[in-house]
Amino acid sequence: MKRITDPDALLLQGAADPTRLEILRQLAGGEGVCACDFTACCDVAQPTVSHHLKVLRESGWVRSERHGTNVWYWLRPDAVARFRAIAGELTPADPAAGQRAAWSGAESSPRSTRYTIAAAAAPTTGPTR
Repeated sequence: MKRITDPDALLLQGAADPTRLEILRQLAGGEGVCACDFTACCDVAQPTVSHHLKVLRESGWVRSERHGTNVWYWLRPDAVARFRAIAGELTPADPAAGQRAAWSGAESSPRSTRYTIAAAAAPTTGPTR
């Protein structure tokens, strides 16, 4: 498999896991969090927490400092700012187009949801599937 080198893709990939997302949410409080405290919020074993923290560090989401035998983590403000910028680039130029692609009418399966969103944003000049 091809190694990802795009920093934006690495940032998004770093957050693309339920456990890592929960860690980011806990760090969003602004206070540093000891690595030993993540097992309570994430309901996973310490080795799994360590793996997820490593992924978050390598993708640029967090910074860490060793204090004695503990390692403390903080959310990096520049990563949050970059994430907001990436999300802002994905905003539809036409607000009405975003309303046509609303999730409320989507069917339950991911495959049909993709089609529903694409179909809602497409012009209706011809037959649809």
